[in-house]
Amino acid sequence: MKEYSILESYQEQPHIWDEMIASSGIRSSYKNFVSAIEDLSGTEMNHKDELAKKLFMSQGITFTVYNSGEGIEKIFPFDIIPRILENKEWKLIEAGIKQRLKALNIFLKDIYHLQFIIKDGVIPAQLIYSCPNFLREMVNVDVPFDIYTHVAGVDLIRDSDGSFYVLEDNLRTPSGVSYMLENRSITYRIFPDLLPKNNVRSVKEYPDLLYKNLLSIANRQISDPTVVLLTPGIYNSAYFEHSTLARLMGIELVEGRDLVVDNHFVYMKTTKGLKKVDVIYRRVDDEFLDPLVFRPDSALGVPGIYYAYRKGNVAIVNAMGNGVADDKAIYTYVPQMIRYYLNEEPILKNVPTYQLSDEDNRKLVFEKMDEMVIKKTNGSGGYGMLIGNSATEEEMESFKKAIIEDPRSYIAQPIISLSSTPCYINGVLQPRRVDLRPFALCGPDGIDIVPGGLTRVALREGSLIVNSSQGGGSKDTWVLT
Repeated sequence: MKEYSILESYQEQPHIWDEMIASSGIRSSYKNFVSAIEDLSGTEMNHKDELAKKLFMSQGITFTVYNSGEGIEKIFPFDIIPRILENKEWKLIEAGIKQRLKALNIFLKDIYHLQFIIKDGVIPAQLIYSCPNFLREMVNVDVPFDIYTHVAGVDLIRDSDGSFYVLEDNLRTPSGVSYMLENRSITYRIFPDLLPKNNVRSVKEYPDLLYKNLLSIANRQISDPTVVLLTPGIYNSAYFEHSTLARLMGIELVEGRDLVVDNHFVYMKTTKGLKKVDVIYRRVDDEFLDPLVFRPDSALGVPGIYYAYRKGNVAIVNAMGNGVADDKAIYTYVPQMIRYYLNEEPILKNVPTYQLSDEDNRKLVFEKMDEMVIKKTNGSGGYGMLIGNSATEEEMESFKKAIIEDPRSYIAQPIISLSSTPCYINGVLQPRRVDLRPFALCGPDGIDIVPGGLTRVALREGSLIVNSSQGGGSKDTWVLT
């Protein structure tokens, strides 16, 4: 590998799948890219790295970290070396996600209606009813086209043998797609020739596909339904994404105070008076959507919106109550759902998962805590998680106590050595661990997945935590034709 000068300092990690280098040398997916940058000097690479940072800063591409009650806005860390996937790898991912979302959508309709999966003993009723995100208010509520999950982000990881696993499903208000779009835009600026030369598939169609799907579920047969994006406001960690998507789709970005319900119809306040709203792409969590039904102290939602939705007078994306399907305890049953509803074998595997409400599982996990990742079933953002091989005895004891007090709220998984990709850090290439979040759009015409997604990267050396709130960053994801 000496001929690739930029790789001279690159240290492969034993027993970890390296996305760029195989035992036989550079993987075919990376060969064109590496040959294009091997002659670039360190000065040129540093210039590209600095340019990317300046572009992110000037365009305000940020996220918010909540620490000690304070919201600190930060520039989203970006690595200039893309993560590259072969088309055959992408086809497997695409087929697996489509299969998974079909089953999850049927599951959501089933548990809020006839509950065959419970009656047939595939999933315990207690597991469903004990889920804090199971909304009894959604029982027997019909949703347009029976689609509950219009927008989904499915987190994938790769084990040491190169196999893809689903780490978790995000079916409520998944975020990150704006960073996928901005990463591609920045890559075009710093490597303008390399994307067309490598036949990289485009992701820029995402806003158009999303807008088309939003229009397609409007309940009024008119040529121009009114679609809005409902945001919690500027203090939300994903506000940059909300404003970006509204701008790219050409729709209004609204807060709860901009909407009003009258006679079970939703209207938007405008300078010309009230305007009827047909579709709401909401980025507000269920519990804050309607203070008359859920949290009475919420100022983020719209009083009466639940009843307008229940009567079919407005479409809401994603549907309320989806959180029951991405609960980490329910996650263990997704392979059974696929077999039960679709009569198919799962294309993508689950990570082996232990539900800690089971006494035998608890005993096993407590004995091997240093080999486990323990998560809250409704946690997110890398919070409420214990990684056994880097935890102190005190942290382990604290988690044991919490698990014994509330075992339903925890699951455990063996530590999987996430695959690594090269990152340009401090002037040299260094391997860092990554995951992948492709974004799927479900509409009346089927499921669309833009080729790529958000590759999140653990920028700290040796870290397995890729979440931006925990020091992670991202990189562009190329799918080759």
